[in-house]
Amino acid sequence: MSLFSKHEWFSNIKGDTLSGIVVALALIPEAIAFSIIAGVDPKVGLYASFCIAVVIAFTGGRPGMISAATGAMALLMVTLVRDHGLEYLLAATLLTGVLQIIAGYLKLAELMRFVSRSVVTGFVNALAILIFMAQLPELTDVTWHVYAMTLAGLGIIYLFPYLPVIGKSIPSPLVCIVVLTAVYMISGMDIRSVGDMGELPDTLPVFLWPSVPLNLETLWIILPYALMLTVVGLLESMMTATIVDDLTDTPSNKNRECKGQGIANIGSGLMGGMAGCAMIGQSVINIKSGGRTRLSTLIAGVVLLLMVVFLADWVSQIPMAALVAVMIMVSIGTFSWESIRDLKKHPISTNIVMLATVAVTVSTHNLAIGVFVGVLLAALFFANKVGNILYIGSREIEAGKEREYQVVGQVFFASSERFTAAFDLKESIEKVRIDLSRAHFWDVTAVQALDRIVIKFRREGTEVELVGLSEASATVVDRYAVHNDPEAVEKLMGDH
Repeated sequence: MSLFSKHEWFSNIKGDTLSGIVVALALIPEAIAFSIIAGVDPKVGLYASFCIAVVIAFTGGRPGMISAATGAMALLMVTLVRDHGLEYLLAATLLTGVLQIIAGYLKLAELMRFVSRSVVTGFVNALAILIFMAQLPELTDVTWHVYAMTLAGLGIIYLFPYLPVIGKSIPSPLVCIVVLTAVYMISGMDIRSVGDMGELPDTLPVFLWPSVPLNLETLWIILPYALMLTVVGLLESMMTATIVDDLTDTPSNKNRECKGQGIANIGSGLMGGMAGCAMIGQSVINIKSGGRTRLSTLIAGVVLLLMVVFLADWVSQIPMAALVAVMIMVSIGTFSWESIRDLKKHPISTNIVMLATVAVTVSTHNLAIGVFVGVLLAALFFANKVGNILYIGSREIEAGKEREYQVVGQVFFASSERFTAAFDLKESIEKVRIDLSRAHFWDVTAVQALDRIVIKFRREGTEVELVGLSEASATVVDRYAVHNDPEAVEKLMGDH
């Protein structure tokens, strides 16, 4: 489908407009908070969120997904900003964009095929927990007014949709923010508001080339950070795209999303913003509020900028309790509650992968490490499972003279020992026939195991015949086997 098709832009104008406004309101405190985490001025996060959301609306591969400055990315910038300053962060942001575009052209999004459903579920649950934990500072050491406002906000969010007619036409998070802001302004209660998070910018962003020396020394400083930002940014974006795919039952072009994220980050860096990526929390807010097309993402970015620059006095009056209520709704909606129910019926290996992904992600606050551990565990469990699918039977064709072995299953590094142990290498027999017609040899380890069996039989004076090798297995065996090469045989068996 065309990037500028009517369906991708104007098929849901009302829903996208309202959801975009809700997302813009929720983005403001997050962008400021993430700027504070990274150690930069609040406007760096706000400009980044505007630039990334607007650019990704045109260049991304997933309509309805929200990209902006994120906490996962902000955590990776802390050391760079502390040691080298903002200009180097802007340079690293530009390099991150270039690397992400390269990743898109190399089709690295295809690697998402290796991320199992249990890893995605663990990732989602970990993010839900992290989103909730991020709200706790706003709920500790505060007066009862904050708790009352937060509970009132949650009440509006969950009960408003039940109102006839109006309940379905206006997103309840938007109603929550408007009502609680009005209550806060009328009552004058002493609770934290958006204005207390940091000073909002009063000018539009301008083109800004990072003032860093263009030399190798600068490259070596920013490259490690750019690589980490690239990996985490793409991982979070691909995972979020997968989740939005599921929520909307629509496909997405993940390689185009990689390139789009790269272009958006280059735009952010040139406008004085930090690197960002897709945001699962804001994307869920958008979808739950009725956003579906690219228009919702564009409106979120434009409204965000207009509000912080031209309506700063009003925006600064939004109580944090209202936004905490919205984010708690997001964490509850994001968490896969079915995964807890499924713990009883899913295999223990699936549960371990999911729980390990959650535990590592939450403990390190690093999505990349959590996903890496999950993928690694899933691969190990899979290799072990497939390695056990191996049967080797034997029958005596002629007593004391000839025996046939039938190999059925997958032979690779995880099953090579079982394969070797199934042969009686000490049996006094003239000929051994090994039927491999229902076996598949996958790697060098499997071929070496076959080599040892053939060589050891031959050393006992037994003739060995291999039959039935499939074309795929024969390619691997012919390339790496050495049992017909006398010199290689001596070298292989010399240590044994």
